[in-house]
Amino acid sequence: MATFNEIHRLPEFDKDVKKLLKKFRTLEDDLDVFVKAELVLYHKLKKDNKGIFPIPGLGVERPKIYKAKKFACRSLKGKGVHSGIRVIYGYFEKEDRIDFIEIYYKGDKENEDKDRIMRHYRELSKKGGETQKI
Repeated sequence: MATFNEIHRLPEFDKDVKKLLKKFRTLEDDLDVFVKAELVLYHKLKKDNKGIFPIPGLGVERPKIYKAKKFACRSLKGKGVHSGIRVIYGYFEKEDRIDFIEIYYKGDKENEDKDRIMRHYRELSKKGGETQKI
């Protein structure tokens, strides 16, 4: 099964993961499964299982920003993909690249950090250029 050319994580994403790992010890492994299953299914095989949604109204044209609502976390037994963990990421289709932007638990926070998204991608959208390697 094909994966992606590149997968990057914003420094803030790594901080989010570190914080959540205290509560959800399987998170790093769950992220690997998420990439190989959900993201490949959605972006490579073009199968929509109603778990990934574009985030509208950000004013960011590139990359396309998505919110994943279906994320299976083994630390949350019995919840399956409805774990309440949300993953925000950007997908550069031409480069076949994923940028992980934010991960949070819905019980701690209601919505994504739009300021974080804008900070990283507003300039890119204006220039039509490439983001820095993370």
